[in-house]
Amino acid sequence: MEIIELRFPGDRPIARCAHVGVVGSGDLEVLLSPAGETTVTIRTSVDGFGPTWQATLARFFARHPVAARVEINDAGATPGVVSLRLAQALEETQG
Repeated sequence: MEIIELRFPGDRPIARCAHVGVVGSGDLEVLLSPAGETTVTIRTSVDGFGPTWQATLARFFARHPVAARVEINDAGATPGVVSLRLAQALEETQG
C-alpha cells in the first residue's frame, strides 16, 4: 500500500462534493470536495507508480484547473481509467 500526496494549481472552486467509482480490481474510487486549493491524496495497492500518477494528474488538472480536495482509492487502475473517473467526478460537481 502506497500513499501519494500531490498539489496542483487551481482557481475554479467546485460547487459540491462528488463520489464516483468503486475500489475493485482495475478500478478506483474518486471523492471530490470543495477546497481553496487542489490537493490530491492517493491510496494505491500498487507501489512504485508515483511518476505515472504525477504525470496523469498534472495533465488532467492542466485542462481542468479546479480547486478541490481529491481523494483517490486505487486498486490498480490504468491512467485511462483514472482520467475517466476524474472527469466523471468533475461532472458530478457541476450537476
